[in-house]
Amino acid sequence: MEGIQSFIPLILIFGIMYFLLIRPQQKKLKDHQGMVAALRRGDQVVTQGGLIGKVAKVKDDNEIEVDLADGIRVRVVKSTIAQVISKTEPAES
Repeated sequence: MEGIQSFIPLILIFGIMYFLLIRPQQKKLKDHQGMVAALRRGDQVVTQGGLIGKVAKVKDDNEIEVDLADGIRVRVVKSTIAQVISKTEPAES
């Protein structure tokens, strides 16, 4: 019985760590993946490097092209998009 009682504090610490650290991080990652998956042409985005631009083309599952200024277009890995500032409305069919 004493052996089990000595593990209770460790179990409680793990439970607290899970709810305070691990679970919120997983939720944040899931939200970011959803945001990145929903990117489309015309969205204004901020990269993790602090660059602000407009999505010009969604190339494939991993990469997009972003217009930073007139005539300046860069390729960006989707996972480095930190924030979507403004979303465009989907085109009506």
